[in-house]
Amino acid sequence: MIKDNQTYFNRLHVVLDGAVAAVSYVLAWMIKFRTSFATTTPGVTAYSERTYFSALYFLVPLYLALYFACNLYNSRRLTRIRNEFAEIIRANTFGILGAIVVFFMTGMNDFSRTFLGLFYVINIVLTCTVHYAFRSILYHIRRRGKNLKHVLCIGYSRAAEAYIDRVLANGQWGYVIHGILDDHVPRGTVYRGVKVLGDVANLKIILPENKMDEIAITLSLNDYDNLEKIVAECEKSGVHTKFIPDYSSLFPSHPYTEDLMGLPVINIRYVPLTNTWNILMKRLVDILGSVFCIVLFSPAMLFAAVGTKLTSKGPVIYKQTRIGLHSRPFTMYKFRTMEVQTAEQEARQWTTQDDPRVTKFGALLRRTSIDEMPQFFNVLAGSMSLVGPRPERPQFVEKFKEEIPRYMVKHQVRPGITGWAQINGYRGDTSIRKRIEYDLYYIENWTMGFDFRILFLTIFHGFVNKNAY
Repeated sequence: MIKDNQTYFNRLHVVLDGAVAAVSYVLAWMIKFRTSFATTTPGVTAYSERTYFSALYFLVPLYLALYFACNLYNSRRLTRIRNEFAEIIRANTFGILGAIVVFFMTGMNDFSRTFLGLFYVINIVLTCTVHYAFRSILYHIRRRGKNLKHVLCIGYSRAAEAYIDRVLANGQWGYVIHGILDDHVPRGTVYRGVKVLGDVANLKIILPENKMDEIAITLSLNDYDNLEKIVAECEKSGVHTKFIPDYSSLFPSHPYTEDLMGLPVINIRYVPLTNTWNILMKRLVDILGSVFCIVLFSPAMLFAAVGTKLTSKGPVIYKQTRIGLHSRPFTMYKFRTMEVQTAEQEARQWTTQDDPRVTKFGALLRRTSIDEMPQFFNVLAGSMSLVGPRPERPQFVEKFKEEIPRYMVKHQVRPGITGWAQINGYRGDTSIRKRIEYDLYYIENWTMGFDFRILFLTIFHGFVNKNAY
């Protein structure tokens, strides 16, 4: 059973982490006091070598306790390695600050800060390396059919299919789904190799055999009347049980929950950019970033302005009404890339590949995204952001909000010059539904780091794009 293996792996992890902390401490000591790089004369320290190494009796248990507190010894099958690294850094940061506080409170003010800094860096690097190696070994073992977690699904639904899809796409997790129990779908029905084994009543036969590590409750909405009974049956057997709701499509990827005097309340959508501090920080970055970009790209904009004027008749700057924050219209600026048209002609369609309305010089501006650069002034004025969902024209907003679920959610944040959908290739005449999926992911998972990541990736995937025409 996987439960026994997990216990052994956790114990091994604890031993390795304790050993790594001790080794890191010794290496930091050697670099500080016993090498040619030492900043202190060998043998001359504020405290003796014995005093320094006596601190290990306190330091190693402290770090192991912090690792436990940061959940580093829970099952990490579904955790991304970068998240595990982040927890290691967090635990080490708290650890070194705690050590400094203890040394100060015990009067050991001359304990080398350089030594502690070296220990902090070395321990993070070595611990991350060991955890990565440990994880890689487990992935290799699981791909060979060992250390697997055996799962049974209760209920055939969209949630069950989505769960199976993700498990099959991530073999490194080591999950094996043995089948599905359902009262409505015929026995023998197969979805991607996973069979319906029978009805839910078979649970009373399967659970006593104690061959399952997890039960995944994936009931359809119509069967939720039986949910409490099924959970009670699973809990009675002692098998770990998890619930995958069939209405997850209504919720964000990170649901925002509240406690209403003991009653759990799940908010349908949590938008980080409704937080005042987040709004102010993003706006500050937009102001500084737009000013920087206006200065940096001024030669390209001058080139576009002159080229547009010389190659076709009409204004250099094209103004168009788009729908922005809180569904309010605003005027968006671009370099004109098409022949001058009437309002009726513009409203008929958006740009498609080889669109005859696009001028030759305009096609160049579109391929390189130079035509979008006047929008830095929109950002400076506050009607747009550097990063966010792309704004759309009013007539298309009216059309899509009736056809595409959750389309209007994108208007809860400022529209952007670039966005998560755009760097993933969804711009121009591409799937609106897929674009909205990426926009919603961005809105629900916004962080300042996510914005910087999108801005960085725009350099490689945003400026020149096959769908920009």
